[in-house]
Amino acid sequence: MRLLDGKAAIVTGASSPEGIGAAIARRLAASGARLLLSADGPRDTLENVARECAKIHGDAGAAIPLIADLADPAAVGAMVAEAETRFGRIDLLINNAGIRMNRKFGEFTIAEFDRTVAVNLRAPFLASQAVLPAMRRQGGGRIVHIASQLGSVAYQTRTIYGMTKAALIHLGKSMALELAPDNIQVNTVSPGPIATRLILDRHKNDPEEAAARLRYIPAARFGKPEEVAEVVHWLLTTEASFLTGHDLIVDGGYTIH
Repeated sequence: MRLLDGKAAIVTGASSPEGIGAAIARRLAASGARLLLSADGPRDTLENVARECAKIHGDAGAAIPLIADLADPAAVGAMVAEAETRFGRIDLLINNAGIRMNRKFGEFTIAEFDRTVAVNLRAPFLASQAVLPAMRRQGGGRIVHIASQLGSVAYQTRTIYGMTKAALIHLGKSMALELAPDNIQVNTVSPGPIATRLILDRHKNDPEEAAARLRYIPAARFGKPEEVAEVVHWLLTTEASFLTGHDLIVDGGYTIH
């Protein structure tokens, strides 16, 4: 069913073909949404994902790639303006872009701290504020932040990443509180260990870490990007419009024990 026919969405961090952002983009395209896909690179992979989504949708102009560093307010403004110019509306925003610096606490640099905060927290904050005028003119919209289970539990070498994701979860709650009168639903999805190419490559190089993480997952496997995408799609299409301000953890049971 094409539940998003006539809707326009922005998905950030959609350049990795085997990543969560690309999986979300494909799922929304299959549901009929027109897409602006944003990432800071690589350009060729982002364009490939956009072409794939346009083919899935059935309209060659249904998926637009845009290279942008969304920690920059000017780039965010340009992204939102492009979406409105191309589609005439913005119904959905999925803040998926994120980075992670793995260091033992005490070894992080100030530059690593600043960049992680800029991408993981500043960018979704700026993008969310930027789409509000369009959503308010249309009488509502839906925003989903992609956080992490590490926003709820700690893990070694992930201090800054987990901190930014915890803050992103709180941002979602605060936005939901203030934007409910505007008919704008805001929720967060927190994936657990997901088998993206980045994770698979790291675990291939460090099988001991992979085995250690698996021991924490009651489902006894890593999740698929498509499973996260399905949850996001549900949040964007459900008729349960009373649902807002929640953090949905998709982690195979990682955080329940």
